[in-house]
Amino acid sequence: MAEAHQAVAFQFTVTPDGFDFHLSREALKQLYLAGVYSWKKRLVCAKNSFLSGVYPASPSSWMVVVMATAGSFYCQLDPSMGVIARIRCYLPGSRFLSLQSRTVVSAALFSTGVWLAAVLLCRHSLKLLLSYHGWMFEPHGKMSRGTKIWAALVKVLSGRKPLLYSFQSSLPKLPVPPVEATVTRYLESVRPLMDEEKYRRMEALAEEFKEKTAPQLQKYLVLKSWWTTNYVSDWWEEYIYLRGRGPLMVNSNYYAMDFLYVTPSRVQAARAGNAVHSMLLYRRKLDRGELPPVMALGLVPMCSYQMERMFNTTRIPGKDTDTLLHLLNSKHLAVYHRGRFYKLWLFHGGSLLRPRDLEMQFQRILDDPSPPQPGEERLAALTAGERAPWAEARARFFSYGRNKVSLDAIERAAFFLTLDEEAQGYTPDRADCMDAYAKSLLHGKCYDRWFDKSFTLVVYKNGKLGANAEHSWADAPIVGHLWEFMLGTDQFQLGYDEGGHCRGEPNTQLAPPQRLQWDIAPECQEAIERSYRVAKALADDVDFCCFQFSQFGKGLIKQCRTSPDAFIQLSLQLAHFRGRTETVRSCTAESTAFVRSMADARQSRAERKRLFTLAADKHQHMCRMAMTGAGIDRHLFCLYVVSRYLGVRSPFLAQVLAEPWRLSTSQTPQQQLKMFDLDKHPDHVSTGGGFGPVADDGYGVSYIIAGENLITFHVSSKHSSAETDSKRFAGHIRQAMLDIAELFDVPPRAARK
Repeated sequence: MAEAHQAVAFQFTVTPDGFDFHLSREALKQLYLAGVYSWKKRLVCAKNSFLSGVYPASPSSWMVVVMATAGSFYCQLDPSMGVIARIRCYLPGSRFLSLQSRTVVSAALFSTGVWLAAVLLCRHSLKLLLSYHGWMFEPHGKMSRGTKIWAALVKVLSGRKPLLYSFQSSLPKLPVPPVEATVTRYLESVRPLMDEEKYRRMEALAEEFKEKTAPQLQKYLVLKSWWTTNYVSDWWEEYIYLRGRGPLMVNSNYYAMDFLYVTPSRVQAARAGNAVHSMLLYRRKLDRGELPPVMALGLVPMCSYQMERMFNTTRIPGKDTDTLLHLLNSKHLAVYHRGRFYKLWLFHGGSLLRPRDLEMQFQRILDDPSPPQPGEERLAALTAGERAPWAEARARFFSYGRNKVSLDAIERAAFFLTLDEEAQGYTPDRADCMDAYAKSLLHGKCYDRWFDKSFTLVVYKNGKLGANAEHSWADAPIVGHLWEFMLGTDQFQLGYDEGGHCRGEPNTQLAPPQRLQWDIAPECQEAIERSYRVAKALADDVDFCCFQFSQFGKGLIKQCRTSPDAFIQLSLQLAHFRGRTETVRSCTAESTAFVRSMADARQSRAERKRLFTLAADKHQHMCRMAMTGAGIDRHLFCLYVVSRYLGVRSPFLAQVLAEPWRLSTSQTPQQQLKMFDLDKHPDHVSTGGGFGPVADDGYGVSYIIAGENLITFHVSSKHSSAETDSKRFAGHIRQAMLDIAELFDVPPRAARK
């Protein structure tokens, strides 16, 4: 193959006349350039690791300390108070090292020690400052004098131009809350959900747990928190995600959508070229740690470790538990189109392929007329079905020969790309266009996404984009960070020519993408079909409604003097109450009181408004408690894990973990990177993303507050449940939003028009 010829630098044969030895100058050049690129990458990574390691100091600050010490000695002043002289005494004497030279070396060593001590002091001080959470609980726009002083100190100690991992060693550990406080908050949260008898029984279980079982479990948890930065994350990843044996598709994976109104290019291969190149630029910045850390309020750094496994990562199925395979680097991409799999090299001569070269390679795949091999078309359905059958099939059919080579090409790829044959996206004259778009990204055809990859980039026939992401390696905001960078770079930095193609001229000498080869036996094809049937039944059961609420957005909500998130969360609870026959599953007594007041005709508008304000304040308080490590569920979950390790039975924890989540909600963040000004480009609003329902008789709701006058909702449920209906629930959400806005005498945008 052409790829092989590029990789081989010489040919060696034996002839009757002797040895025949041929060098390939072009191949040697490519090998040399690839080696140079690899070493440059290592040096840059080493440099940035060093800079992050000494942050907030810098090499220049070290030079200042050394020069200041040397200048003091020149002026016959000893800032070390004799320490430099003592260091000089311990330096070995040598004819190559004069007394003056030893003095200089001693001064440099002393200066380095002082500098390192200052670095450690700054880090420890910053860690203590970041342990303060009082700023979260202060009224919006009203900062106390103490918090202002705290903010000034954090800003001074945070330094300038931090790298992605600069603050990691300064972040405080996640604290373990007191059991008493967690159990009290739990009982408070379930009180509105239970009748008197059931609540008294739960209260008795909680009391028994606090007195008999909890002290022993809490000691182990506190011990774990001493040697780990986060006592929850590893157990959460393993037990909530990796040990799950059900399908990842719908149940765990989530999706992200393109711009709502804008499609930068309608040329499928071109859009794929710019998108892939943008993601590779992001990966390069990520590898070098050159991305700025995410900062809350532009001041408080957030943990960046989840970003490490964004690329070159695949979830490997196992019989009892899955594992995550993460590579430090990957130089190729796995591509799926019309039932065929391809391996596409992302580098040439040690440099990233340019967008125009990638477009050419993707167009070659689109133009390839070859049919799928037997069993190849639905092969990815194995990743969509149950985990144990996939683990068994992988060990039996993909551990040797061509199947292993091809599977390795997919699992060791930077990420997975699907060139979809459908057209998706927002169409004003089609009512269900966004529903179909969402379902396509959530599950597709059940065999045209590789659900085990960290993420699958989907490029549709009309140029629209989307992604399906595996959940175990990171939370959705991490993928959102990449997604914002990609969309902004694609549209505002790379761009397209007048014909919608990537800019520049392609290198036609590039070898075409490599078709992956398979030997899929009839038994393996049967396993694929079994997984496909399971996945297809699950996908067909998903009831989705994705809609834009454009009557108002955060602009009007702010006029109500409340948090946009609290406004929407209470709207969801009100909608859920109106759309179900049973009692609303709310989190607080305050929200229950408000929701019930909206159903009581005897309640005045002033009373409803008062109850709403109380419920919104309570919601914000609970969110802040969770953000500061004083939440309920993670602590109780970890106590349950410890109990299982110790073989201790706890009826209270068993009851807590058995509670269903019939209304699961999530807000999609936006403008984390501020790649462009949304006020200047209002048509470039993001659509956000969504996920499947957590409970068989429940709803999954994701929303994104996209600008001042738009909120997009993603509502999922199951057709098989007689109690749920996504479109009906969407209607209740619309009405609930309008009804709450009416309490504040702030007319929606449609009314103002």
